[in-house]
Amino acid sequence: MKSITIIRQSISMALSNIKSNKMRSFLTMLGIVIGVASVIGLITIVQSVTGSVMDQFESLGAGTLTINAQGTVLHHGLTDNDIAKIKAVDGVDAVSPSASTSGTAVYNNTVADAVTIQGKDAVYFQHNDDTIQSGRYFNAAEMTGETNVAIVDTDFISNVLGGTSALGTKFILNGYTYKVIGIKTNDSSVSSSSSSSDNDGTVIIPYKNVLKMSVAKNVSTLEVYYSDDVDSDELQTRLESVLKEIYEVTDDNEDEAFSIMNMESLMSTMSSIETMLSTMLGGIASIALLVGGIGIMNMMLVSVSERTKEIGLRKALGAEPSRIQMQFLIESITLSLMGGFIGIVLGLVIAAIGANLLDTTFKVSYGAILLGAGFSAGVGIIFGWMPAKRASALNPIDALRSE
Repeated sequence: MKSITIIRQSISMALSNIKSNKMRSFLTMLGIVIGVASVIGLITIVQSVTGSVMDQFESLGAGTLTINAQGTVLHHGLTDNDIAKIKAVDGVDAVSPSASTSGTAVYNNTVADAVTIQGKDAVYFQHNDDTIQSGRYFNAAEMTGETNVAIVDTDFISNVLGGTSALGTKFILNGYTYKVIGIKTNDSSVSSSSSSSDNDGTVIIPYKNVLKMSVAKNVSTLEVYYSDDVDSDELQTRLESVLKEIYEVTDDNEDEAFSIMNMESLMSTMSSIETMLSTMLGGIASIALLVGGIGIMNMMLVSVSERTKEIGLRKALGAEPSRIQMQFLIESITLSLMGGFIGIVLGLVIAAIGANLLDTTFKVSYGAILLGAGFSAGVGIIFGWMPAKRASALNPIDALRSE
């Protein structure tokens, strides 16, 4: 109980001394404030940006492998028989062929010649059930290439259909009459943001309809879906083996015939990059904390010099060296923690502003906050220990004689 009282008195005296030297205390804390704010601001911004990117990658296809198969001169793309072989690979839940092209859409007196046309399979919508905001998806019966149904986005509705109620509307696409059965959800994913700003909109139709439009026989893009208990790397190896047999290629020229994008491996790489960036930026920002720590040590040494008579008097009255040391150490830690608290608040404000400017989701990094608080406390202890030790080692007679 006595020790708690002593600590409370020491904190009170520390705050009193800091208050009596406002400007000097503020300038001393400034280094800590800048250092902590830099650590928290930079790390939080990095984690917010990478978190948003990771969310977009997940929306593109967590649990999905994407095969891009241009094929060879003798075997271009993937036939229905090739797709069946891939579907039969152990670990594959489903496959969804896709194709894309561009074209011209006509509605009433409006002609739009910059329309993106995407071809999808019914399986795609079963694994991406948030693709449309109203209407319905394609069904299996519409996958023959003979049914002209379409899902359109809001840009297409605005630029081509004149903003009318799109469901049930018929329009001409590359010479074929299509009926709108669904409206695509607006999103800000990587694939969506990569489209040109002068695009008149996007139309999704059955993939075989796209093949018919583009006079292509085979698809070159295939999305492979697998369950959570399947190892994506092992599945990729099995798919590569099947594709090598399909195209009769070796390891030397397989990249020319096909490639497989593993989203889980990509997200793992992104996570590693995020860790490295956070560590690097945290290390750079910690230099400011080091400077702030030196400032605290300098102030405490000056404080010891200015309060030599006080220290001698307290020792003469029976104050133990450990009590004197604790007094100056608590003063150093209090100063550092005050700067750390201000730095944490400032760092979060900077991170929020940065996330807003970068148009990304602001996410509080509690790890960065703990790091900043730990750093500020550590700086107070490490750089306050030497002045505190020096104060406790003063000879009371010499201290009283100094003035």
